[in-house]
Amino acid sequence: MIGKLTGILHEKTPPQIIIDCNGVGYEVFVPMSTYYNLPASGEKISLLTHFIVREDAQLLYGFATSPERDAFRQLIKISGVGPRTALAILSGLSVADLSDAITRQEPGRLVKVPGIGKKTAERLLLELKGKFGADLALFREQPLPDNQSDIEQALVALGYSEKDAHLALKSLPASIGVSDGIKLALKALTK
Repeated sequence: MIGKLTGILHEKTPPQIIIDCNGVGYEVFVPMSTYYNLPASGEKISLLTHFIVREDAQLLYGFATSPERDAFRQLIKISGVGPRTALAILSGLSVADLSDAITRQEPGRLVKVPGIGKKTAERLLLELKGKFGADLALFREQPLPDNQSDIEQALVALGYSEKDAHLALKSLPASIGVSDGIKLALKALTK
C-alpha cells in the first residue's frame, strides 16, 4: 500500500495532480481543500495517500492532512459511497464542518454537496454517528479571531460559500479591521 508520496508537483488539473517521485509520475486525485493549498508546479510536495485497487483500475487519492484522509476512509466504508462521492464531500465541506454536521445530525449541510441527496445524507449521518462526529475535538480547526469570524460571516451572508470565504480570509492580515477585511476579501473573491 502507498501511504505517502513526496516529490515534485508536475501537473495540476482538478481534481487530479501528477507528482514526480524520482522519475515516476503518480496520478493522484485530491479533494479541492487539498488542491487549493498546493504549491506551484515544479515545487516539492508531500501528501498522505490512500491506494484503492479495483478490478479495472488502481487509483491513488491524496490528502494534505491526516484528518482529511481519515474522514475519506470513514466515508468510503459506507455502502453506496465511493471514492468520488467521498472526494466531493471533502471538497464541499471541511473536516471540521463535516464532523459538526454529523454531531448535530444536520442533513441540510450534506445535501449542499453535489451528488448528495436527502436519503444519502441521512444515511451518512446515521452510519457515521458515533464513529466520526464524536471525535469533533480531534478535527476542530483553530477558531478564528473575532474580527475574522465577523468577516467570514459577512461573506457567507453575501452569498459566498463557507469554503470561498475561508480561502479569502487566508490572504488577509490577522489584525485587519472588519470593514477593511470585507472590502479586501470581496476584491480577492471577484478576481
